[in-house]
Amino acid sequence: MEGRLDHLLCVLVFAAAALRGGQAVLQVSVPPEVDAELGKSVSIPCIYSSSSKTSNVIVEWFITERGGDRQRVAYRSSSDSGTDKNTELSGRVSVDQDSSLSLSAVEIGDERDFHCQITAGPAGSGEGNAHLRVYSAPQTPEVSPQTKIISVTDPSVSEVSTCTSKNGNPAPKIIWYKDSTPLPEVTESNDNMYMVPRVVKESSGLYTITNTLYFKTSKEDKDSQFHCQVEYVVPGGRTETKDSPKFSLSLHYYTEEVTFALVTPKKVKEGDDVTLKCKADGFPEPEYELTKIQPDGSIEDKGTFSGMFTLRSVTRNDGGKYRCEALDFDSPPEVKLKKDVTLLVHYLDPVTVSPSSSVSVPLGGSVDLGCTTTGSKTPSFMWKKGSQVVSQSASLVLKEVSFEAAGSYSCVASVPGISGLVKEAITNVTVTGKAQIVDLPYSGRVSKEGELLTLSCTAQGHPEPQISWTPTGLEAISSVTGNKVTSTVTLPVTPILVDSGVICEASNEHGSSRKKFNVNIHKETPTVTPPVDTEVDPILKTANRQEQGGSGAAVIAVVVCVLLLLILVGFLYFLQKKGKLPCGRQGKEDIVNTEANADEIVVEMKSGKPNEEAGLLDSNGRQRPMRDQ
Repeated sequence: MEGRLDHLLCVLVFAAAALRGGQAVLQVSVPPEVDAELGKSVSIPCIYSSSSKTSNVIVEWFITERGGDRQRVAYRSSSDSGTDKNTELSGRVSVDQDSSLSLSAVEIGDERDFHCQITAGPAGSGEGNAHLRVYSAPQTPEVSPQTKIISVTDPSVSEVSTCTSKNGNPAPKIIWYKDSTPLPEVTESNDNMYMVPRVVKESSGLYTITNTLYFKTSKEDKDSQFHCQVEYVVPGGRTETKDSPKFSLSLHYYTEEVTFALVTPKKVKEGDDVTLKCKADGFPEPEYELTKIQPDGSIEDKGTFSGMFTLRSVTRNDGGKYRCEALDFDSPPEVKLKKDVTLLVHYLDPVTVSPSSSVSVPLGGSVDLGCTTTGSKTPSFMWKKGSQVVSQSASLVLKEVSFEAAGSYSCVASVPGISGLVKEAITNVTVTGKAQIVDLPYSGRVSKEGELLTLSCTAQGHPEPQISWTPTGLEAISSVTGNKVTSTVTLPVTPILVDSGVICEASNEHGSSRKKFNVNIHKETPTVTPPVDTEVDPILKTANRQEQGGSGAAVIAVVVCVLLLLILVGFLYFLQKKGKLPCGRQGKEDIVNTEANADEIVVEMKSGKPNEEAGLLDSNGRQRPMRDQ
């Protein structure tokens, strides 16, 4: 692109020159400087013009050799073009039709003067000169930081690092940075900071540049990051940069402050592991010495450690004042290298209950239970029976006790605000008294004689009750749940058993109690279900229209109606036989259609068979012959 602009500029210059003069003058224009990148191609333009007609134009390109002599490298005429042999550019150079010189695979040695010479017959000849500049971007800079520890107490500067960048052209420049801030370029030796740059031109013609930084460090530099930057020029005059990796320094600085604290939770109880941490801000980190200050002022040496010290399963005796001292001998006397911390170990003594592990109370009596203990803080108490809390204090009063009050009671003590610091003690309360039978529901009904009946009798008391049965000789199965004893028997029902019943008696040294189980036989009356016919009389139809599975009252009503109807029919038949009715056989009329005479009673009997025919009785109670209806 830059070659094209130079070519256009030359055309404009020659056009202006041709317009100014009327005589035959050959003007040749070449840009004074042309930029090229190492290893790439470049074109050097050459433009000529004349006020008269030109013919037999010959274009020749020359270079200035190292000794100052000129040497032709390429040419072009109207009939021929070529490259001169045995030159430094042979095989890489040619003259284009527009007279420009094309150079491929630019080398660093190509940076020199180039001459374009034009011969145009009667128009004469002319020449233009250009200087080719070759650019090569340097490699990313590398640093070699100081591996030794630099002491901040050194009175003079220390070598920090050397920065190196290779294969650049023109020679690049190195700039040092501290925490992304450029350091001023100082090359003169002093006691604070300076740089030593060095530029070396390699046999390849490229430059290697190094720069060593000398710096007086302080403690504030312990977290600082350093790096170097190479600055170089590219074609067109632009400046670009490349940065090295960042690095930090290993500084040796004395301790100015010591901290000492508990790493574990602040509230420590017996049995916990406790870690003490001592930390100094010097580097390298010094060793530490741990001691315990006894109440009488004496010192117990715990030895040296690297900053973390753990006390395993502490007791109350481990509590007290501990002292950590940083063993940094470079620190000035005014620095306090000792720090103290106080360890408080919370504790809780075993719980004591009164009365002791067990106590007996007579049925209906009272008992006072209490518990005591001591701890690092005033403990809190509660009494529990099983999982139920029965008291929120150190004492528990049981009044008018029953057998249900017997059992294990635990006194639980804890230190408020100290999680997990809990202890407890247990006492057993026994309620003594005569055996009592627990009134439980039972069923002594059987359906028939000889049927097996199972009875259970449960009693409570202390000492444990003994249960016996009447009649004797029964095989009983016993079980104990808490302070209750249960005895179970199975026996056949007999008339004697129905009369006398079964007796359960429970007894112990304090007395006895009994319970009688009454036995009776309950015979179930079978339920008669009336047959179902497909044909029923009007009364039964009315009953059958009731919902199936109706109540017993509806069925009884239907049966009563049928019985009343039969009684009425019998009564009328009886009157007819006695002659009490005012009608006889002579007055009877035949049945013509499907209706009966007014003095006849028609009864339809159910047989239970769906297709059975119904018969009609005459006035004498005999069955009438069947007629078609």
